[in-house]
Amino acid sequence: MTNAPAGPGTSGLRRTLGTGDAVVVGLGAMLGAGIFAALAPAARAAGSALLLGLALAAVVAYCNAGSSARLAALYPASGGTYVYGRERLGEFWGYLAGWAFVVGKTASCAAMALTVGAYIWPGQAHAVAVAAVVLVTAVDYGGVQKSAWVTRAIVGVVLAVLASVVVVCLTSGDAGPGRLDEGASGGAGGVLQAAGLLFFAFAGYARIATLGEEVRDPARTIPRAVRVALGIALAAYAGVAVAVLSVLGAKSLGASVAPLADAVRAAGVPGLAPVVRVGAALAALESLLSLLLGVSRTTLAMARDRHLPGRLAAVHPRFHVPHRATLAVGGVVAVLAATVDVRGAVGFSSFGVLTYYAVANASAWTLRPGVAARVAPAVGVAGCLALAFSLPWTSVAVGAAVLGAGVVAYGVRKVRGRGQGDHPDPGGR
Repeated sequence: MTNAPAGPGTSGLRRTLGTGDAVVVGLGAMLGAGIFAALAPAARAAGSALLLGLALAAVVAYCNAGSSARLAALYPASGGTYVYGRERLGEFWGYLAGWAFVVGKTASCAAMALTVGAYIWPGQAHAVAVAAVVLVTAVDYGGVQKSAWVTRAIVGVVLAVLASVVVVCLTSGDAGPGRLDEGASGGAGGVLQAAGLLFFAFAGYARIATLGEEVRDPARTIPRAVRVALGIALAAYAGVAVAVLSVLGAKSLGASVAPLADAVRAAGVPGLAPVVRVGAALAALESLLSLLLGVSRTTLAMARDRHLPGRLAAVHPRFHVPHRATLAVGGVVAVLAATVDVRGAVGFSSFGVLTYYAVANASAWTLRPGVAARVAPAVGVAGCLALAFSLPWTSVAVGAAVLGAGVVAYGVRKVRGRGQGDHPDPGGR
């Protein structure tokens, strides 16, 4: 069952990413369109108490990050929690985590592509979305180092845009501290739902772990990069949330389609709104780039174990990337982006990702005995389940149905395998 970390000679993947590169990849996923899109639905759920929801989401994310970092240092292989669940809890739990990640994040990829289209050319959003998917797939195909270079440039621009929004809003004469505690609504349930929606914006640090076979000195690099990326993202999100709330207030924020652009207009600097729109488009493109990296690597790991077609486990001899998995994921995302409006996939994606992290925390629980070592994993599991089932009921229903379909597929495969006496090589190479 064990799919041990492989070196370049066996897996074809190369360890080229240092700590800085890994931090950038994590930030590239977290500083994506989530902060541009998740604030409004969180405000509708909890009013100004969305700040409490943000804090709760950050606590759960911190526990998840600690668990993921410890596991990634021990199992520095492609696939992230798919590998951890399989090694620590058993094949089924690894499969469930991988399925939740691949399906949920594929929908997120399409949502991010459509967000790019909506900001660049609203009248042709689907066409622009497909072009964005083709571009990002080509960058990913060219190698993880090229992807890191592109992500580094975009992260710099997005951080500059977010910093501009914070400065403009907080220095505006229209900013009012009183707006930070007005209009709280929804009670504890509203805060939980806001936390579940805002968790969507934190989920990107898993990308560092899924690239475990491409990071140098993973036992040191991955834990450090995960914590640094999470800390920077939390600081950015807290600053943006406070700044936007102080100008718009909870009610206007909840009704906004483009809250950051509306905030700079309300702050008296309408000329910055087009810059914010460009920043949002770049953030969505950046998020799409890192999402495709993570989904393709998890697909690679699942294909090695024949939970997905074995041909997807191939690694390109020149570019050292899982090229068939990259093209397959890119193709599925392009079809979705061309035909379906999935910009409302935040809740569904959050349900899948929270399930994925619940497995990660449960896996980390098994690493070391003792109460102190198990506090964070226990809080992480409880937090993930609480946030998952506090999401809008449609997100829970769709998420549970998709996970259920994956479980059925797993059961059918196991029954057929026993009936045929098929015991494939777990490496799938």
